[in-house]
Amino acid sequence: QVRLVESGGGLVQPGGSLRLSCAASGSFFSINSMGWYRQAPGKERTFVAAVSWTVGTTNYADSVKGRFTLSRDMTKKTVYLQMNSLTVEDTAVYYCYARMPTQYWGQGTQVTVSS
Repeated sequence: QVRLVESGGGLVQPGGSLRLSCAASGSFFSINSMGWYRQAPGKERTFVAAVSWTVGTTNYADSVKGRFTLSRDMTKKTVYLQMNSLTVEDTAVYYCYARMPTQYWGQGTQVTVSS
């Protein structure tokens, strides 16, 4: 069984920063990629960022390029999403995922950007 545990969400003012973490644990052979999606109220879940686990190549949604940075710690099987220059449009539940190649999801963590 694979488990993804997210942390780091919260309330922040516009222009502020947050860092999300997602740690993978359980029984699996390898990780293909890990990353984040988000879902705003009343909207579909959309891609935010991903990292190819072995190579380290990252991809970002256009809406977060230049503001968000995704990194990984291969030893800890953890990814970190550093979010800077947050705007109210970034308010959403952020879901971590891992492809092993079966895709697993975390439980989600709320990020609220508000003054």
